[in-house]
Amino acid sequence: MSSFELDRRQLLKVLGLSAGASLVQGSAAAKGTISKPAADFKYSLNMSTIRGQQLGFIKELEVASKAGFRHVEIWIDTFQKYLAEGGDAATAAKVIRDLGLEIENAIGFAKWIVDDEATRKEGLKQLGHEMELLAKIGCKRVAAPPFGAHGPDAAVIDLNVITERYKTILEMGKQTGVMPILEMWGGSTNLKKISQVIYVATETGDPDARVLMDTFHIFKGGSSFDSAPFVGRPAMDILHINDYPAGIAPAKISEPDRIYPGDGIAPLKPLLKQLKHPGNPVILSLEVFNPNYYKQDALLVARTGLAKMKAVTAGL
Repeated sequence: MSSFELDRRQLLKVLGLSAGASLVQGSAAAKGTISKPAADFKYSLNMSTIRGQQLGFIKELEVASKAGFRHVEIWIDTFQKYLAEGGDAATAAKVIRDLGLEIENAIGFAKWIVDDEATRKEGLKQLGHEMELLAKIGCKRVAAPPFGAHGPDAAVIDLNVITERYKTILEMGKQTGVMPILEMWGGSTNLKKISQVIYVATETGDPDARVLMDTFHIFKGGSSFDSAPFVGRPAMDILHINDYPAGIAPAKISEPDRIYPGDGIAPLKPLLKQLKHPGNPVILSLEVFNPNYYKQDALLVARTGLAKMKAVTAGL
């Protein structure tokens, strides 16, 4: 058989498949059953954004839902305060369901990474307890930042040592169903660079390893935004999204300087264009700590944040 005949047969086969697909789509259209294309991103509210209003756990969830969010990140201390004041996990879980929300992640500060063995043991105990609580409300993940090994006097920990410690909490996550995400902190002594969290995640050899990046921390830590796509899918489920103003050096910029996406100079559109993945959408979670926003109505802040997120992802 000649190459021409083979190519011709392949072409006819492709055309036949295309025609068949068109007929199926046409039939579906006639019945009004065409499925919508998958979204490139999911929009989430990190409760840091309205934390300053001190609404309490349930009210924060209600504000997020009313603003139009379907995905949220909670703070563990706010949830624990709700429980300490008489709330219970079963009621919270029902509220979450009724509001149409998914708890994608929780923000906590267990000292799982530190060198001091006694402190680390207590940190693991704390993290295990928090994972069990989070599982009761359907939370899928918990942040694992380099807390306790992040100050100016903190010692540098070998990345292979961090890898072993991360593997330990990954196993805890498998047991509880709440998986820890390795979080990069740009101002930290440890895990401040994209390259460092990538190294640790890949060296675990565990397909459940995940990396949590943040546009503020990419700038703060001096990493290149062009390196972010190297994290790849499925290693990145969530990206903390925010912006920062011009005129502040990475060494000087701080958490209260965070602003809405699109209001600053961060290269968000090029970044998000590289990160979008329709088959496995990245969760973009708005995380800011802006004292000016804390003076405003929480619902207004949440709605403004969602609108800004959608604007910055439009046309990608």
